[in-house]
Formats: sequence, C-alpha cells, structure tokens
Amino acid sequence: MIHSMTAFARAEQASANGTLSWELRSVNHRYLEPHLRLPEAFRDLEGAVREALRNGLSRGKVECTLRFSDDNAGKALQVDLERAAQLVAAAESVANLIKQPAALNPLEVLGWPGVLVADAADPQALNQSALSLFTQALNELKNGRGREGTELAKLLNERLDSILDQVADLRELVPQMLAAQRQKILDRCAEMHAELDPQRLEQELVMLAQKSDVAEELDRLNTHVTEVRRVLKTGGQAGRRLDFLMQELNREANTLGSKAFDTRSTQAAVNLKVLIEQMREQVQNIE
Repeated sequence: MIHSMTAFARAEQASANGTLSWELRSVNHRYLEPHLRLPEAFRDLEGAVREALRNGLSRGKVECTLRFSDDNAGKALQVDLERAAQLVAAAESVANLIKQPAALNPLEVLGWPGVLVADAADPQALNQSALSLFTQALNELKNGRGREGTELAKLLNERLDSILDQVADLRELVPQMLAAQRQKILDRCAEMHAELDPQRLEQELVMLAQKSDVAEELDRLNTHVTEVRRVLKTGGQAGRRLDFLMQELNREANTLGSKAFDTRSTQAAVNLKVLIEQMREQVQNIE
C-alpha cells in the first residue's frame, strides 16, 4: 500500500485522575522529523515516543502534542497535621541550639515531604497510560496516511493513463507529420523553381526524419509508466523511487519537445509535461 505523509489523528482517554489526549499532525518532509510537545510531568516519555515513531513511520514532519487535564487540580489541599507538628517540634529543638534562630516559615513546613498530602495518581501508571494512548493515536495516523495514499495512487494511475494516451496518439501521428513535412519541403522547392538533385534531396529528407525520430523517447515513456505502476502496486516506502521516475519521465518529455517539428508534436510534449508535473506534486506527499 502507498502511504501519504499527510494525516491527522486524535486519541483521548478519561480516568478517575484526569483526561489524557494526543494530537498527531503529519506533513511531507524529506526525512522523519518529529516535534514533541509534552507536559513537564511526562518528559520521561520522550524517548519511547520517538522510538515508536521511528518504528512506525519512515518520512514526514510529525507534530505530537500531549495534553493532560488533572481532575485533582481543583480539590482542597490536605495537610498531615501530625507530621507537620513533628516537623515543627524538631525545628524548635534545633532552634534552641542557635543563639538567634530565624523564624520558621509555614510554607517551608508545607513543602516538606509528606506534610502536604497529594491525592494524585501513580506517575508511572499515568505515563504508561499516556504511552498506550500514543500507540493508539499513531495507529490512527498510519491508517489515515494509508487511506490518503490509496487516493493518491488512484490519481497517479489516472495521469499515467493520460500519458499512455498521449504517447499512443503521438506514435500514430509521427508518420503523418513526417509525410506532411516532406511534402512541405517539396512544395517549397517547386515554388522556387529550383533544380535539386533528387538523390541529395532524398538524403536531406532522410536526415530530417532521423532528427525527428521520437520512437526511442516514446518507448522509454512507456517503460517508465510501467515501472511507476509497478512501484505503486508494490507499495511500501515508494516516495523517493517515484520522485526519481518523475524526473525520468520529464527528461523524455523535454527531449520530445526539443525534437518537435510540428504543432501537434509540440502540443503533445506540452501536455505530457503538464501531466508529469501534476504527478510530481502528488508524489511529494508519498512516504
């Protein structure tokens, strides 16, 4: 399956302690470039998240945002008065040993471990939930990239059909255009009442036909189209391969344009370049 690099995914999970939510946004990029936005309490997840991205994706700029709504934030604070009293008593005992002790700051007492009772979830369990939720969001992102990749493959195949139509039409027109060019030269010579060596004239006409021969370019266009279809069918990490094939298709279209000697062949070359450019823009989004 062909995968796009453009997608969006969101996953949310509510619990007794709060609500976790991940938002993942992916756009095209030459390499895999993750950007993480994590709350300070979840910084330990960064390594695991990056590893999951490396295992799941190969290219794309991916923005990963984690949000946590703590349901305990609005609850009243609970103080362990017994432990606070023990701390104050210990501080007063030490103060008796000092000639001019500083006054005891109540906020320092509250900041002592165990005095302020926190009704919070286990941080390790919360991190595990966040990581599990990220896996869910990443799978959704990959599915979205896959769906869009399928649509891109359809668009590319439509353009490939149009390219083959242009090639077939041009292949059929080449003999007619050469015959018309030959007759045009003969008519012009007749108008000039010029006496030309028939053998030399025939040699010049043969050289003109050779210079205007585009059979090789048309054959290569067909070959490249076949290869593009094969890559699309094979799937996987096809973006760079397809980008190279677009360059090869464009090279053949340019050669056709340089050999054009008739308005019809010129128009065919222009049509091919338009189709190839449309494909190239779509290929930039393929992983």
